[in-house]
Amino acid sequence: MRVYLAGPEVFLPNARAVLDEKIELTRRYGFTPVSPGDLEIPQTETRKSRGLAISAIDERLMSSADFIIANLTPFRGIAADVGTAYELGFMCARGCPAYAFTNNSRDHFARVRDYYDGVIVKDDQGHARGPDGLAVEDFGMVDNLMLHGGVEARGGVVVVREVTPDRLFLDLGAFEECLAIAAARLLGR
Repeated sequence: MRVYLAGPEVFLPNARAVLDEKIELTRRYGFTPVSPGDLEIPQTETRKSRGLAISAIDERLMSSADFIIANLTPFRGIAADVGTAYELGFMCARGCPAYAFTNNSRDHFARVRDYYDGVIVKDDQGHARGPDGLAVEDFGMVDNLMLHGGVEARGGVVVVREVTPDRLFLDLGAFEECLAIAAARLLGR
């Protein structure tokens, strides 16, 4: 089975090394890795056309995969990388099994509360709101309910770990746990 490896690791300064480690682990568990870091980026005349070419290649890669493992560790803010969120949604829409992990054990609500410097109030209907009046999700999930819900609705799990900040995108323990669970469920191992 082919597994699409989604996550912000492609942005790391040592992206190739981290992706190669994920690829090796994936093979060890009996899966064929499909990694966006493996794409050959075409030369184009504009930055936009280059971006569109990368997007099209990523969608072809996802279409070739049987399931997804997505890294939902918060990236550049309080939530998962938006590209990874798109990829997880794409694979869920295809009806593929989905698994995810995060190396931050704080739930989405706690991170949003920090964003608002701890100021969250209940409105007249009892809904949590930030000082800007916007509703705040409080479901005890690792990220937006659609990401967590999409994984679980397709029989997958979200593995949650806490690692030190310097290892946030380097520690592959939770990723490997996803591989082990997927191997047991999808390959009967």
